[in-house]
Amino acid sequence: MRVLVTGHNGYIGTVLVPMLQGHGHDVVGLDTNYFRRCLFAGELPAIEQIDKDIRDVAAADLNGFDAIIHLAGLSNDPLGDYKPNLTEDINERAAVRLAELGKAAGVRRFLFASSCSNYGAGGQDFLDEQAAFNPVTPYGVSKVRVEAALSAMADAEFSPTYLRASTAYGMSPLIRFDLVINNLTAWAFTEGLVYLKSDGTPWRPVVHVADIALAYIAALHAPRELIHDEAFNVGTTTENYQIRELAEIVRDIVPNCRIEYAPDAGPDARCYRVDCNKIARTLHEFKPQWTARRGVEELYQAYRTVGLTLDDFEGERYKRIAHVKRLVADGELDDELRWRSAAA
Repeated sequence: MRVLVTGHNGYIGTVLVPMLQGHGHDVVGLDTNYFRRCLFAGELPAIEQIDKDIRDVAAADLNGFDAIIHLAGLSNDPLGDYKPNLTEDINERAAVRLAELGKAAGVRRFLFASSCSNYGAGGQDFLDEQAAFNPVTPYGVSKVRVEAALSAMADAEFSPTYLRASTAYGMSPLIRFDLVINNLTAWAFTEGLVYLKSDGTPWRPVVHVADIALAYIAALHAPRELIHDEAFNVGTTTENYQIRELAEIVRDIVPNCRIEYAPDAGPDARCYRVDCNKIARTLHEFKPQWTARRGVEELYQAYRTVGLTLDDFEGERYKRIAHVKRLVADGELDDELRWRSAAA
């Protein structure tokens, strides 16, 4: 297939693209490249790419594609909270417009990077794909609204699929340190401290970034009747943990570290456990390879190899919100998060 991956130079995209190529797909990327200076390890995928803001996509950009994998967006809660109106513009309106243009151009499959954050304050019960949404952030709200809009567009010629990823972790060329396992392991390695900013009681489903990529490939390859206008929780049902359990795993793997709670640590409204049995039943090509424990081992070894420091992962290079704010402060991005110069 000829596949367009938006956000290909992001945390998931830089892992997914080489895997798609390994399956023989003709892959083109589209990215505004906010984070092109944030390479942590490895290299960015060498593919044909469209260097463009997702808000500026034109119909001509989408001709000839069999599928679109839409990853691009303001990718976490702090960045989503930074300018909620832009989260609406970028994560919601631009996503729906992309799908509309793609459908008009004859794109038959649209795989949307949704999120288990749709469930938000979901409580203690296991939530399957039929569970009620209760998002608590602009990021989560945007995902819910896009799913609804795409579902309204589904027909015999256009098949949207909604991949609701659990909380990601694991190595990527463009690693994110705002993700709980990546962050806790970084604290433990650099400071000997598993530093918790909540009271540790909230539940989270977790999934390795490479397993997220596997889910996209499985959905792309699946027969249309299995994925048409369907949502899938992406992960493994056994990989739901309380944050304090993740902290204990990190403490057990990273030598000479201890668990400590931030002075203002308290409950987190984002609490949910998800049931991932549907994807296991339906997409037989999806065979996740990772557990949280194995992921912490991978991260610890990578941090040792790179020589990670506290300034690295708490600074402006690798923290998404801090990096974007620096680009704005330096005048490279305007207040609408658009590049001021095409050569920036």
